[in-house]
Amino acid sequence: MVLGVLQFQVLIHGAESLKDKRRVIQSLKDRLHREHMVSVAEVGDPDMLNFGVLALAVVARDGQRVAEVLDAVTLKLRELRDGEIGEIDRQVLHASAGWLGGLRDETESETPRVLDPKSGDGSDAETDALIHERALEADVIEQIEQAEREARRQLGGDAA
Repeated sequence: MVLGVLQFQVLIHGAESLKDKRRVIQSLKDRLHREHMVSVAEVGDPDMLNFGVLALAVVARDGQRVAEVLDAVTLKLRELRDGEIGEIDRQVLHASAGWLGGLRDETESETPRVLDPKSGDGSDAETDALIHERALEADVIEQIEQAEREARRQLGGDAA
């Protein structure tokens, strides 16, 4: 399973009321959801008049599909007429159900068994390599390495 997250700023020029802002934000959210089948939410302060922060998420079986959707959404955002796009933050995570907490180790109380989030089930090495390359953000790579260390420690494979 691959999860893609895009967080972006929308600058709304000429908005004279929150109603003007909501019209632009809601229209953008509806269009992105309808055309790309993504989940979209306003995650910033809703009371800012000329500025909004939105995030969207897409989940797919492989990284190529997630990358295609995020690329198409980014292109659409750059063509936005009702506002201007500011910063865009893109993260792609490759995970197994255990990494997200779907599977639990019966010997531990309330702590999910952490599996390798970088390589998933290992069935598609090309996709795994692509996802790892796209994880340019240092904090994402650090989180993955930390999860791997924790998984090795929990499974008794970390001798140091």
